[in-house]
Amino acid sequence: MRFAAILFDFDGVLVESEYAGNLHLAHWLTEAGHPIDPTESMARFMGYSGKDFLSRIEAFIGGPIPDSFHAARRVEDDRVMAEGVGEVAGAVAFVRSLPAALPKAIVSSSGKRWIRRHLAHIGLADAFGDHIYSGREDVANGKPAPDLYLHAAAKLGVAIEDCAIIEDSPVGATGAVASGGYVIGLCAGRHCGVGHADRLRAIGVQAVAGGFDEVRDIIHPNRSC
Repeated sequence: MRFAAILFDFDGVLVESEYAGNLHLAHWLTEAGHPIDPTESMARFMGYSGKDFLSRIEAFIGGPIPDSFHAARRVEDDRVMAEGVGEVAGAVAFVRSLPAALPKAIVSSSGKRWIRRHLAHIGLADAFGDHIYSGREDVANGKPAPDLYLHAAAKLGVAIEDCAIIEDSPVGATGAVASGGYVIGLCAGRHCGVGHADRLRAIGVQAVAGGFDEVRDIIHPNRSC
């Protein structure tokens, strides 16, 4: 292995939640009189959470967010929590293929309840132990600040320079690059359209992977199969 630990973003890296979430957001905004398609929604909002996410919506609509937005999001979140979200292609097999002793963590803008629910849905409830870290719950400054990655590396007892970080969003990639880790830009989810890899390269990721087979080659280039 080239690295002493692996840090995984969650939405869009392990589960296919980015496209679905932005599809719902774009529909609500358009119905509310602020036309936007899912592609632009992802460009504007993907990777943000908490107050940063809400402030970007307020900037887009030019005013405070109405209560109807929060009500609609609660209904959608409840639906998704009940039904579960599927894996990004190859994610489960990749995580299960890693050595059991290799330190690994989740570094996500989502809350821990959301993360644990969907890890259970895809069969990875036991894969990360207590090393599930949320930008809205564990650090003062979420992505695109580097704080969450540094926090996770410290909790794992591994220098950030010895960590591989798998990120899919420009916001996450920005924070991951700033942290000093080795950043792999993953373009495997449904939300990764034309030009996505180029945007990640422009941010400064050290490698880009179109799927988890390519991630495996990057972290373990001398494997025999």
